[in-house]
Amino acid sequence: MKKLFFLVAFFGAAFIQKSLAQDSTQQYQLSQLLTHYYGIKDALVAGNSGTATSKAGAFIKIVNGIDYKLISEGNINMLLKDATSISEDKDLEKQRAYFAALSGNMAALAKSVKLSTAPVYQAYCPMKKAVWLSNEKAIKNPYYGSQMLTCGKVTETINP
Repeated sequence: MKKLFFLVAFFGAAFIQKSLAQDSTQQYQLSQLLTHYYGIKDALVAGNSGTATSKAGAFIKIVNGIDYKLISEGNINMLLKDATSISEDKDLEKQRAYFAALSGNMAALAKSVKLSTAPVYQAYCPMKKAVWLSNEKAIKNPYYGSQMLTCGKVTETINP
């Protein structure tokens, strides 16, 4: 009886440990997705299309590694489409236009899946009529960069 109890306890602990490790890996992937999104945003704020291209490439690698159980295949495909457009086009204005679509999709995702343990701020640009996500309340507009750096406002805080 003691052996049976020990075996059940051992396998139960192993199963729980594996489950926790999977949850940790999945949360890390989602966190990295948001971090790479922020990298694209920051590159567009700085007006650096080359950095936006490379950050979008890194974002694509993360998206390709995410399990469909975490994010639906349709949502993953939309994120890939938007990020691929940013990574393939070197024109800063076109990248910013693609970023508007990516941001809309990321905002919807952030509201349905926990992407971070920190608050995520959704900001709105009235000139572009588009949202973006930020890890800070300060407005740094990725759609107009230095031309209109502080144009916009935080419209929502997405708490973990």
